[in-house]
Amino acid sequence: MMPRVQRRLRIGAAAALLCGATSTFALNTATIVSSTLSPDCLEYRVVGICYWLYCTWTGCTVRTSIKVRHYIPDAVVSSYSNTGENPWTEVRAMSTPNPTAQAGGDGTINHDNENNLAKFKNADVIGHPGGQVFSQFASSSGYTCEGAGTAFMPYLLSTLDTIAWRYNVPEAVYPEALIPGMREIGARSSLNLWGAVYPRGGFLHQTDDHKSGAVVAQRAGDVVTRRGQLHVYQTLLASSRDGYWPAGALMESDASTGKWQELTPRLSSSCAVFPNSGPLTQAQQGDYAWALWRPYSCCQRRGQVFLGSVDFN
Repeated sequence: MMPRVQRRLRIGAAAALLCGATSTFALNTATIVSSTLSPDCLEYRVVGICYWLYCTWTGCTVRTSIKVRHYIPDAVVSSYSNTGENPWTEVRAMSTPNPTAQAGGDGTINHDNENNLAKFKNADVIGHPGGQVFSQFASSSGYTCEGAGTAFMPYLLSTLDTIAWRYNVPEAVYPEALIPGMREIGARSSLNLWGAVYPRGGFLHQTDDHKSGAVVAQRAGDVVTRRGQLHVYQTLLASSRDGYWPAGALMESDASTGKWQELTPRLSSSCAVFPNSGPLTQAQQGDYAWALWRPYSCCQRRGQVFLGSVDFN
């Protein structure tokens, strides 16, 4: 019992430190790893029962196991103005400028009367490095699922996705990009429109730099959680199997598909979807990063044949 108690005390102490964290923390791997100790983002729940057929030479019986659902930090999504300046310092070399992707920055000085001028953000989606620490933290709640992400794996680097990211080819002519109201973050009716998901590139019209970073992060997450997109990327998806239901395509403002934990410029201990009502800290250099948490369901295998599952609600 003592090792488990000590482990929970260490987790509690780390979580308390995380709750008090501010933007004074540099965004490095150690900070990102410690950010996984978030009960709010984990959202662990027992959601049902799985049934298995277990057979031996003496006969067959039906066994059961609990079905759990929780979120997993699959990736770190960085959204930043200046090419080559990913705020996550240890992976910055992955996205250095190249002949087709240089410079960056804004065409605005953040005045409200400059809505006709565009901002530009690079985006990187890189596998979350906190897997081992997260697994120890999550397992204190019970049985845990596997995520789709691989630590430090580059799933999307906008510097290598030049045609789609900087020229919006071919997404500038997609219906989602041409028809107002389709795939938007926020709502025009409530005067809280952050931006459109399409075209999924680096340019957008938004005077608030934090909102710009969030919209671009949502766009990058949208790309990597779908197959067959006309971008240079790797899919961040796992395949379903008996007793395992992985996360699917990310949808804006829908927590059942994924949620965001701010890492910089303000380190948060909770998760939300965009648009969120919390404080929006403006990054001096225009660089932002979030952890993308996605929902997974699973149950422990207790037989040779999976018979099905029943959810409580």
